[in-house]
Amino acid sequence: MVAECEGPVHLINPYTIIEKYYKRGSKAHKILLVHSEMVQQKALQLAERVGHLQPDIEFIEQAAMLHDIGIFLTHAPGIGCNGLHPYLLHGPLGRELLEKEDLPRHALVCDRHTGVGLSKEDIIQQELPLPHRDMLPVSIEEKIICFADLFFGKNPRKPHKEKDMDKITTTVANYGEHYLRRLQVFRDLFGV
Repeated sequence: MVAECEGPVHLINPYTIIEKYYKRGSKAHKILLVHSEMVQQKALQLAERVGHLQPDIEFIEQAAMLHDIGIFLTHAPGIGCNGLHPYLLHGPLGRELLEKEDLPRHALVCDRHTGVGLSKEDIIQQELPLPHRDMLPVSIEEKIICFADLFFGKNPRKPHKEKDMDKITTTVANYGEHYLRRLQVFRDLFGV
């Protein structure tokens, strides 16, 4: 099991890191920026709802912008990504990139943000093309970003469209009852 990384957040500019891996103005770059900015805004709103838990706002601002940094390495031509890997691997791939950037806390957000999180058992039972480890959000910041991400897709035609809770619930229900239970934990935590 990976330990949580605690401690102060490096002062970083997430846009500088994004532009290291994405050609400015490319389709993937535009989609990543819009999606990440929308997730960041939602995450900051959610952080206010759980202010009593003292989430690290500066970290949330940065990590929300970087949570999908690995998409360019995946094969998702509809969003301008022409990599070789299945899209589902964008989290672990992003983790590897951010670990190389010496951003271990940010890297864990990449790894743990998919859907409502994935357990090692989920990955094995569903034969998912992912490393066999838990990829469930642990810290409050990881939970905030993971939940915020559920509200936004990467549809190039509707990049700013926020999904409502009914749509999110219907989508999550397609994956099974235990995913719905995880979603309910998020809903209870954030009061939505």
